[in-house]
Amino acid sequence: MKIFRILSRNIRDSFKSVFRNFSLSLASISCITITLIVVAISIILSFNVNRFTELVEKDVTIVAFLNVDVTDSDKQDISDKLNKMPNIDKVTFKSKQEISKEMMDSSETLKNIMSKWSDSESPIQDTFQIKVKDINKIGDTAKRINEIDKVEIVKYGEGMVEQLVSVFDIVRKLSIGAVIALIVVTAFLIINTIKITIFSRRREIEIMRLVGASNLNIKIPFVIEGLILGILGSIVPIITTIYGYTAVYDRLGGQLFTPVIKLINPTPFVYHISGILIIIGMIVGMIGSLSAVRKYLKI
Repeated sequence: MKIFRILSRNIRDSFKSVFRNFSLSLASISCITITLIVVAISIILSFNVNRFTELVEKDVTIVAFLNVDVTDSDKQDISDKLNKMPNIDKVTFKSKQEISKEMMDSSETLKNIMSKWSDSESPIQDTFQIKVKDINKIGDTAKRINEIDKVEIVKYGEGMVEQLVSVFDIVRKLSIGAVIALIVVTAFLIINTIKITIFSRRREIEIMRLVGASNLNIKIPFVIEGLILGILGSIVPIITTIYGYTAVYDRLGGQLFTPVIKLINPTPFVYHISGILIIIGMIVGMIGSLSAVRKYLKI
């Protein structure tokens, strides 16, 4: 019970200290608020870039064109071999009749031309459309598919897909690096702001030492105060994230420029980001306070 009384007293004193030194506390809270808003924007952009790259990668399809003389037995055999391959995620068969219908439905011009073809005259072939698990191995997978008997040719946008994967990999690494760099800069700014705040109260700490307070008893209130500052500083960024991103998502209809670039649904995305922001604020606030007390005031 004693430890709870001590903790509750420290929390109460920390709240009083925040409001007693309101101008200094406001400077720390403002710094935390501004930097966390920048971090929130960076994280949101990074997650959406990663989401877009994942959607594009998942949409890449290998198309295996079958020989004209392929039989139903051959099709089943090919399907079984495809499903046994390690990097295959999904296999879909499309007959030449289905492909012809889709093409005719998409264009009146094609409909006029293709409706005059008989089955024997049609150049369209039966196909298997294959989704892969790992796009980085798509080239090797395509080669293995091409070796299957009765598969005439395999296409997946070779060359362009490899370049696309390379670009996406760079973009993904850059976005993650940018977020990490911003978090580090944010931590540096917040810690130094809190250090200045606590340094201005060195006389208060000297008095605490003179009356016999231990190092731990001096540190705890300041660490709790840093925690409170971190929480208060994260309130505006959290509100901005929740309502701001939701408003942007609704305004753009869940997409950016084109239906291909889909934004992440706000729920529960904004709440995950909010959790990250408040954790960053709390941790950095406590570290800043502890660092200032130990380093600047030599306790």
